[in-house]
Amino acid sequence: MADLSKITVGGTEYNVKDAEARSRIEALENYTDYLGVTTTELTDGANTNPITVNGESVTAKKGNIANYNRKEFIFNGSVWQEFGDLSGLGSLAFKNSATGSFTPTGSVSKPNVTVTPSTDTIQPVSNVGTPASFTVSGEELIITAGSAPTLGNAKTFMTGASAELAAAPAFTGTAGNVTVS
Repeated sequence: MADLSKITVGGTEYNVKDAEARSRIEALENYTDYLGVTTTELTDGANTNPITVNGESVTAKKGNIANYNRKEFIFNGSVWQEFGDLSGLGSLAFKNSATGSFTPTGSVSKPNVTVTPSTDTIQPVSNVGTPASFTVSGEELIITAGSAPTLGNAKTFMTGASAELAAAPAFTGTAGNVTVS
């Protein structure tokens, strides 16, 4: 028998329903059934059956799924097989709501700063003057006096500084709550 996926009649294309494929898809959809959280200890490869769910004894069938201690197990008809481990999830993953505090708006104060410079003064030379001259004429030594340097106006310069805050900077804001659900 030949398999067909579509038929064209008079220029119109028709898709063919595949009854066998639909039947298999339906079987796959019915394969799993979640039983719930069990208090019966389950491990990978355990053949424990029945198990307790919500205080009741439940006999597992192939495709049944149950949770035990943050792990997910599926029953293959003979043994339980672990296929999920939720222990890596944080505690918030198992809550319907959470509340925390935060400071949504605010400002930081700007206290006054006092800067105290350290200074010193120097007197610059404005004219270096002229040196004395010495000449010899025959047996005579002639000394001509030079001129002394002249000083300019005194200059003050900063050698360091210290700073002090009038108060420590402070944050002020309005506290609030965040609710997540």
